[in-house]
Amino acid sequence: MSGTSEGGTRVEAVEPLGVELLPTGHPGVDAGLARLEALDGVPAEAHVAVYEDVHQRLADTLAALDQE
Repeated sequence: MSGTSEGGTRVEAVEPLGVELLPTGHPGVDAGLARLEALDGVPAEAHVAVYEDVHQRLADTLAALDQE
């Protein structure tokens, strides 16, 4: 679906993907998945910062497992 903004540029409507994320049972991983799930229906331009944050959180979670 698309439309036109006030400036006359074409704007694509964002439709949710509807992907269901299942809990892993690990709080750190589940928190990251919840952040990704919140992006459903958000324009792709806004995804980069969240992807970077989730990547860092998951990397930190893996590093913490190595220390246990």
